[in-house]
Amino acid sequence: MTQISLVLPFALPPPELAPDLIRALQAPALAALISRTASRQQLPVDEDLRALPHEAWLARALAVATDGTPAFAGAVMAGYGLAQAQGTWFIVNPAHTQIARSHLLLADMRRLQLSEAHGRALFDIAQPWFEESGMTLLYGDAGTWFLRADDWAGLETSTPDSAVGLNLTDWMPKGAPSRAFRKLQNEVQMLWFEHPVNAEREARGLVAINSFWPWGAAPASASVNTSILATSEALPWMTALAGHPQATPVTPVDTMSGESILVCDALSEAAMATDWAGWLQHMHRLEQSTFAPALAALKDGRLKQLQLLLSHRTSQSAFTTTGFSQRAFWRRPTLDRLLP
Repeated sequence: MTQISLVLPFALPPPELAPDLIRALQAPALAALISRTASRQQLPVDEDLRALPHEAWLARALAVATDGTPAFAGAVMAGYGLAQAQGTWFIVNPAHTQIARSHLLLADMRRLQLSEAHGRALFDIAQPWFEESGMTLLYGDAGTWFLRADDWAGLETSTPDSAVGLNLTDWMPKGAPSRAFRKLQNEVQMLWFEHPVNAEREARGLVAINSFWPWGAAPASASVNTSILATSEALPWMTALAGHPQATPVTPVDTMSGESILVCDALSEAAMATDWAGWLQHMHRLEQSTFAPALAALKDGRLKQLQLLLSHRTSQSAFTTTGFSQRAFWRRPTLDRLLP
C-alpha cells in the first residue's frame, strides 16, 4: 500500500492572519484533501522544546530524538558519506547574527547565498582553532559542517529555524559547556571579521558570515532508514537524510511508492520573513505541483493514503485522507480547516 506523509512546514497561516490569507488562497485540491478526511488531529506541541513542530515530528518518526530534541547529526553525516565510529557530533552551520535595537537576531540560513568557495575558505581558517580546542571539524558543504565535541554532550541547543527572527537570548546554546562554546565562538568571529570572504560578500550586498550555529547533537553511530524519507525543496540537512546531500531532488508525490515521508520546505523562507504575498504564491504553486496531483492519485487508486502534516511555529495539524474519503461528496471542500 502506498502511504505518504507530506510534511509542510509553515503551511498553517499564523492565527492573526489566517482569515485574510485563507480568503486570498485559491487551492481547491488542498481544500478537498483537508476536508474529506479519514481523521484530523491537532498534534501536541512541546513549547519548551527548542525546535519547530515539524522538526520534532520528523525526529520522532525517524527515531533520532533525544528526550524529544532532534538529534540529526549522525544521520545527516551518513548522508554526506562522513559516518564516524565514535564521538558526539553536532551539525554546524556558518551563520549571520545581527544587532537589532535591543537584542541579537539570527538570519535565515536560506538567504545567506554562501558559495562553495567561500564556505570552504571560512572552514579552512576556522578548522585549526577547533582542533586546538580538542575538537574535530568536518566539511559537508558550504553551509553544513560537522563538529565532534564530546565535552559538549550536555550543550542544550536550538535548531536554526526555531531561532530565526527571535531574540537570541532565549535560543543560544546553554548548559555547562556553554561557556566553552562562547569562547570558541568569539575566537572564530574574530578570525572571520575582516576575512576577504566577508569583504567580498559585503561588496556584493550580502551579509557577513560572522558566527556559527551548532545543533542536532547525536552519537556518531546514529542513523535512519533513509529509504522511507524523500525530500522536495528542503534544506541540505534534510536532503542528506534522504541520501541526496549535494542537490535537492524533486519527488512528485503521485509517483512515490511504499511508505514514505515527503518534506517540502517551499513555504518556510517566506513565512519566516513575514512575506505573505510570497507565501501565497508558493501555496498556489504547490496547489498545481503537489496538491492537485496527490488528489488525482487518491481518486484513481495510485495513492492509498495521504497524511498532510501542516504546521507553523506553535501548532501542528495532521489530516489523513484516502481514496474512499474523497468519495464523500457531501463534505464541502473548504480551506476553513486551516483556521485555528
